[in-house]
Amino acid sequence: MRRILHSQIQKGEQLIKLLADLDMSELTDVVISLGEPKYRAKQIMRHIVAYDSYDEYTDIPKAMIEKLRESYADKALVEKTRAISSDGAVRYLFETVHGDLIEAVFLPHNYGNSVCVSCQVGCGMGCVFCASGYYGLQRNLSAGEILSQVLFIAREHKANGGVKKVVMMGSGSPLANYDNTLKFTKLLTSDNGINIGMRQLSISTCGIPDKIERLAKDGFSGTLSLSLHAPTDDKRKKIMRIAERYSVKELVSALKKFFDETKRRVVIEYILISGFNDTDGDISAIKSLLGGLCCHINLIPLNPTDHCDLKPTSRKRAYEFCNKLTSMGLSATVRRSMGSDAAGACGQLKNRTIEQK
Repeated sequence: MRRILHSQIQKGEQLIKLLADLDMSELTDVVISLGEPKYRAKQIMRHIVAYDSYDEYTDIPKAMIEKLRESYADKALVEKTRAISSDGAVRYLFETVHGDLIEAVFLPHNYGNSVCVSCQVGCGMGCVFCASGYYGLQRNLSAGEILSQVLFIAREHKANGGVKKVVMMGSGSPLANYDNTLKFTKLLTSDNGINIGMRQLSISTCGIPDKIERLAKDGFSGTLSLSLHAPTDDKRKKIMRIAERYSVKELVSALKKFFDETKRRVVIEYILISGFNDTDGDISAIKSLLGGLCCHINLIPLNPTDHCDLKPTSRKRAYEFCNKLTSMGLSATVRRSMGSDAAGACGQLKNRTIEQK
């Protein structure tokens, strides 16, 4: 399949563009440039959202399909493999039309299924507990490549409710791929899209203050999650490279500005590492740092990954930690982990190119 895809997209040095990257205005311009009536754009958009191949565009003239085929790939990615967890989560390994491997996870819930998507091939942030960045960053994914993970999985699970919620917590750092992340949010929530509302979208960041503030000003009103993982700069620098550049106080200041602009409570993601950030002293430091911020704290016992010797906090200590936070007036829960036995849980997604080779 990979060889076929490359023969389809390669024209000298030029790679064919993706239909999934186009919003309705851009798609309408393409349709008009082909000499076709504007209403064809809505027909084509329905096929894009359904993740159809060109062979399924039965309401579009064949001559027009051939013109589209010359310049645009109908699908941004194809499935290579999948791994199914005992809890029903499904980790998908996709290959893009450019030959990169990325992962996404389907998470079934009785209140509505969700999808965890990747926004980059690899990651450049280098957090020591996360598998995504072990091989570094290869490139950003386009908005259409991010969207196509959702569209593919929604099609796969249409019979059991489709997809109701999307979290950008897979491989990569969304705010480090800002423009494509922002366009993805607009494609996902468009009236012509898959009918997922902004409030059902979560963006995770390890902490880029100016981009956090910009996100609010650019109209994002979903959930913003900060990967904090340590309440002091000294500790955070030991596990997160980005802490060398931005202090925890800078991050909290940016989060407060985000809340002031959007009135949306932020989520603090906090991976619990045994003997490192799960002490009573850490609880006091969290209270000192986050007091006054409208937030909810998600406590996540560390999930095992290759190349990381850190140990997870026990479930018993996780709940003790949580109870002490709530007794201090903070909102906190221990998050249920899904997909860990299929390497699809928080921190476990990665670019598996090297393993494949």
